[in-house]
Formats: sequence, C-alpha cells, structure tokens
Amino acid sequence: MRILQNPLKASLLMLLFATAFTTVASAQTKQEKEAAKAAEVQTLVDGQRYVFIAQTVLPQSGRTRQVTPDFDFTVTKDTITSYLPYFGRAFQATRATEGGIKFESKDFEYTKTDGKKGGWDILIKPKDVNDIQSVRLSITESGYAYLQVQSNNRQPISYNGYVTEIKTRKKK
Repeated sequence: MRILQNPLKASLLMLLFATAFTTVASAQTKQEKEAAKAAEVQTLVDGQRYVFIAQTVLPQSGRTRQVTPDFDFTVTKDTITSYLPYFGRAFQATRATEGGIKFESKDFEYTKTDGKKGGWDILIKPKDVNDIQSVRLSITESGYAYLQVQSNNRQPISYNGYVTEIKTRKKK
C-alpha cells in the first residue's frame, strides 16, 4: 500500500478509476440512447405516421446540394404529402407549377419490409398523382433515411435526411 502513502499517486489512481467508471457509464448511456431512438423510430414506422426531413439532394445529373430543413415528405395512414425540391432534367413539358416534387396523395399503395441490415424499406406508389411512379424510402434504426423518387416525366432524384415525428403546427 505504498501508493496510498503518496498523496499524488493516490490522487492519480483515484482519477484513473473515476475516468474508467465514467467511460463505462457513458458507453451504457450511449447504448441506452441508441436503443431508445430505435424504439422511437420503430413506433413511427409501425404507426405509419412520420415525416422525412431532407438534408441533401442527390440529382442524377449535377452536383449534390445541401438544403434547408424546410423540405419534407410526410407519411400518415391516409395521406402522403411531398414538398421536396427538384434538380434535373424533365422529359416532357408540363404546365407551369411551383416546380419540385410537390404533391398530395390519398390513394396509394404502401409496402413496408424489413431491411437487410436492420431498419425498413418502404415502397409507396401513388395512384392519384400522374407524374410520380414510386417513392422508395430506406430508414435505419437510428432514424437516418434515404428517399428516392421515380417519375414518369423527369429523371430520378434522391435525398438523404432523417425521419422524425410529425409536429403539429400552431395556427396563427
């Protein structure tokens, strides 16, 4: 017990034990947070009530672009609402609109399958929107997501982002 007789060595030893304990406790806390996040995301996906927030746009041609969190794709059991930007080539001239991938569908097929490495793969086929063939959404257990839109009249486009719960907006 010579170490405990030297106050400096005793202090260093106590600091070492405290650091090791904090690291183990921190690792457990991180695992608990990841498990809680996975449960939250699974609840959103299973309940078919979530919103995809786009962070990055990946056009088929052109450069990758970061976007503001104003662009989203909302999923509920009875409605799909898309408000996403579009960068790419159109194959057919359309009537003047706002542009982007903007639509609302109340008649759609929704297929959810388990992902190969965890998470979920979702295929949405709107039946009441002429321009959109399908929307594929791959969601990880941690909530990160990749969304791909197949269009009849435009090049495909993809988005990286995350899913979260739908926030109710306050009316002014």
